[in-house]
Amino acid sequence: MPYSEQNSLAAKYVVDDLPGARQIGSRLHGILTSLEAGSPLSQLARDYLVASGLRCLHALAEGRTDLDAFKREAAIERTHRMTLAEVAARKAAADNAKRKAELAAASAAIFNDPAYKRRQETKQLRRAFDLGYIEPEHYPRVMRLLRTLKQKQRLRPEDVIWLQTEANDYWTDAVAAAWHLIEAEALTEVWRVTGDPWAAVNASSRWRKCSQPEASLRLTEEAMASAAASAAKVRSALATTRGGALRDLDRQAEAKALGEQAHALTPHDYRPCTLLGAIHIELGDFVAGYEWFKKAEQLGAAKAIVDHDIRAMLARMSDAERDRVRGFLLEQDPERFVWLRAKRRSAHRGNHSR
Repeated sequence: MPYSEQNSLAAKYVVDDLPGARQIGSRLHGILTSLEAGSPLSQLARDYLVASGLRCLHALAEGRTDLDAFKREAAIERTHRMTLAEVAARKAAADNAKRKAELAAASAAIFNDPAYKRRQETKQLRRAFDLGYIEPEHYPRVMRLLRTLKQKQRLRPEDVIWLQTEANDYWTDAVAAAWHLIEAEALTEVWRVTGDPWAAVNASSRWRKCSQPEASLRLTEEAMASAAASAAKVRSALATTRGGALRDLDRQAEAKALGEQAHALTPHDYRPCTLLGAIHIELGDFVAGYEWFKKAEQLGAAKAIVDHDIRAMLARMSDAERDRVRGFLLEQDPERFVWLRAKRRSAHRGNHSR
């Protein structure tokens, strides 16, 4: 039945205010269709009309009234029904508004509750610093340190040592980066106020470790100009850290020149040697790079320091370059670089699993 016919049928029987009267498949629409066809209604259909308050329609179905009288009485019934529906709708709207207001008030009370605010703050802090579960005995100290970092205040040395050793599960990359940045800014300010070149050297290292080598270059350029007449050790340290920043930016040729300059200033310091070792290998001169690393150890660099620099260097390389360097170093000294063999096997297993 077309929609216009359904609408006409609902209007004819004065139930056009009820959606079911126009909905094919609904009980009321089926009753109207039966009435229109002159078919008798079942007892269930008649009971439905009574239960629905459609008393005029029920009287018509039972033959207790004619169509004209039905329409007059049904119009009054419809007006009453619509009035009740409007009152019910207003009440429902008022109840809904009241519920929303109560919910808003309850939410505001929760959000303004100091305990709730503290819980949210701790969640945000842990999320910001990539921290998951914190042992209960460590919780107060760790949260205090996170708040200190968020406020961009320096940590006490003993707290840093604790985080890096006993509590290293909490020394995440995000925590380390925040700490290096705060230290970089603080040490840079120390250098600007005091002119102490060692503050510039340490600040440069921190800028690099929080992935801001450009800041290190700006600082060391100023510091090297100011330290032109300083002791060789100071100038060597500035040249070495500046060379590291240039290497971070893939400016190996410039970094190599500074590394050589630093080594000439302090030939017995291993630090320029580790820098030159990494640079030569990155430039493809594996033999020279290996010799510089060996020289660094001969000058007092701990194996752990050299290994750390090699790991950092390998992390910057493609898989193919990394395999070549590992293979070369293992050929030179398989016992000294046995840890590279384990890394190599792990990498190959990972490749096969993919």
